[in-house]
Amino acid sequence: MSVERDPTPATLPSLAANTSTGAAPLVLPAWLPLTVTLGYCVLLAIAELLTTFVDPMLGLVLHLLILLGLLGLTARWWQHPLHRFLLALVAGPLIRIMSLSLPLAGLPFISWLLITSIPLFAAAFVTMQTLQLSRHDVGLIVRPTRRAWRTEGWIALTGIPLGFLEYVILQPPPLVAGLDLQTTWFPIVVIFVSTGLMEELVFRGVMQHTALPVLGRWAIPIVALVFAILHIGYQSWVDFGFVLGVGLLYGYLVQRTGSILGVTISHGLINSMLFVILPVVVQVR
Repeated sequence: MSVERDPTPATLPSLAANTSTGAAPLVLPAWLPLTVTLGYCVLLAIAELLTTFVDPMLGLVLHLLILLGLLGLTARWWQHPLHRFLLALVAGPLIRIMSLSLPLAGLPFISWLLITSIPLFAAAFVTMQTLQLSRHDVGLIVRPTRRAWRTEGWIALTGIPLGFLEYVILQPPPLVAGLDLQTTWFPIVVIFVSTGLMEELVFRGVMQHTALPVLGRWAIPIVALVFAILHIGYQSWVDFGFVLGVGLLYGYLVQRTGSILGVTISHGLINSMLFVILPVVVQVR
């Protein structure tokens, strides 16, 4: 399976007319989807920079404005497939709005991850229902063949070296006191569900699937860029580049396999290595 750019017409028609109202298909200029998406990325990056380096409240306000703007454009272009991607892009500002507005100050990082992921999971499934996306559409499947399972297994294992690499970049403090099962099982489960599954469902599942019809070969790079922008808060441009590269890798792997299983496990392994395992190992040494 490969991404092919559609022929370059003067306009991009919608997939179908609104049969319930008899409305004609909406026609938009061919350049509009990529231009709107790049504008979104610029505004999202500014909001993240404000949140990280200036004032979180200013960042929150801009994220709210981005979200409202996306909803407005979604309603305006509802009869064009671009509206599906714009609705998926709501996840970007929503992730930061949840993390900034919920009263979670003083909670442990793992508890914070768990609580903020609940409304984001709900938003992802509401988006899937609204856009009538199936499990197959968002990659919540694995082909029932031995080769497919083996491929997903190899993809999952990429999380180990990638986790080592990101730890070298960020070197965060340990989240747990030791590596015994009683101490580590809950943080690791939360990390796998709240970062691995949630983020891959949102980015490589819903967002990438809805981007492909309107952005063609730019879909995977754009989704990877959105994913990387939301990591500006780690205050490391090296990590920004690392996350962008991982996003590109995951995007192409999901496009090839049609499943987010392998990248979900890989993502969970990266963050488990980064936040739970390696900080304790290094501290003990």
